[in-house]
Amino acid sequence: MRTIYFPFCLFSFDTMHGHSSFSLLCLFLLFSRADASFGYGLLRCQLTSTKDVVYLEQIYFNKVLIGQYNSTSGHFTGYTENTKKIAEHFNKNPFFLQQEKKNQEICRSNIPVVFDVLLKPAEPYIKVRSFEAVGSKHPGMLVCSVYNFYPKQIKVTWLRNGKEATSDVTSTDELSNGNWLYQIHSHLEYTPRRGEKITCKVEHASFKEPMLYDWDPIPTPERNKIAVGAAALLLGLVFSITGLIYYKKTTPG
Repeated sequence: MRTIYFPFCLFSFDTMHGHSSFSLLCLFLLFSRADASFGYGLLRCQLTSTKDVVYLEQIYFNKVLIGQYNSTSGHFTGYTENTKKIAEHFNKNPFFLQQEKKNQEICRSNIPVVFDVLLKPAEPYIKVRSFEAVGSKHPGMLVCSVYNFYPKQIKVTWLRNGKEATSDVTSTDELSNGNWLYQIHSHLEYTPRRGEKITCKVEHASFKEPMLYDWDPIPTPERNKIAVGAAALLLGLVFSITGLIYYKKTTPG
């Protein structure tokens, strides 16, 4: 029987029900001609503060937890006949228990790094765009896209002349980018009104106060075209007036 190992490790961070944890997942696969089995080890730091820390070492085989060390109890527990024997040996080994306590302290010492780096809010990039609405009673649709923010919690609202719009508004969920950052897209179906001011309001932990992003009905390229056209018209007018003055000065009588 031939067995092949494919080990690799992944790092993750999770927050749930007021508890946070960062984990190191080490996976190893075992293959043979007859069948295939797999197992993995999970090293996890669970925390609610820099002082309240639980260190776990868990071993799974074919999706079944077969043994774990828990710093709360201070010993290794086996859940199969073989791992119970291994647990008995580990718990009588002073070197093993001392090393697990050191691992817990390593876990605790890395918590400031987690809070300072991994939990640091990332300020989003916001863009407001206009599209034609399809299959709607309104001819237009505005989209407020919020990119690359962290943490996940965010609030996006629409304001029409300073008042919150509650109808004709839809939004996606917070979508993960797969790199700790998120994005969200809020849609407002609307009928253009002369002089109306429409604003996308974004509230996030990375902002000291809510940020407002006004929709500009004239896109920047179009505004540039208008500016260039106006400048050309003004320049032509200047040349015309200058030519007229010169003509009158040089014409006899």
